[in-house]
Amino acid sequence: VETRQGVGTFVLERAREGPFRVDPAELATIEEVIAVLELRIAIEAEAAALAAGRRSDTHLAAMRQALGAFARSVEAPDDAVNPDFEFHLQVAAASGNRHFADLMNHLGTLIIPRTRLNTARFAQEDRTEYLRRVGREHEDVYAAIARRDGDAARAAMRTHLSNSRERLRRAQENAGPVLG
Repeated sequence: VETRQGVGTFVLERAREGPFRVDPAELATIEEVIAVLELRIAIEAEAAALAAGRRSDTHLAAMRQALGAFARSVEAPDDAVNPDFEFHLQVAAASGNRHFADLMNHLGTLIIPRTRLNTARFAQEDRTEYLRRVGREHEDVYAAIARRDGDAARAAMRTHLSNSRERLRRAQENAGPVLG
């Protein structure tokens, strides 16, 4: 607010706090997590399509390594957040456009909904089965990129992230916002 003597008090526009960022404190609701997923759908689907056309064998190896780490985390009592993020980061890197990877690095692991919410509970699934399904979705993205099919890579990434968004929307409709 701003007070002007003799005139009154006025509500000002929210001040820009510098460069773009997603504040972890703002990701305390399902609505905000969904909003980040919507941003990711727009960005990562295109990154996956570009990666299909521009990826190298080195990029594929890095993605495969992240997928292996994810699979091992699923079978261990681990949240699999770091290898999940690493897979998405490697897809962004394979796009050949450094800005995709820079944005992913900037956002960090907080873009993975499991860092803020118990997504397996929202999906009403066992943790292991939930993470295995996420792993299968990652494999679909990887396979499309490996065969250099940009349309399929875009669709697989869009499906993967949209599935997360829809699970959260259904949970929100059924139970309201609950953190886990």
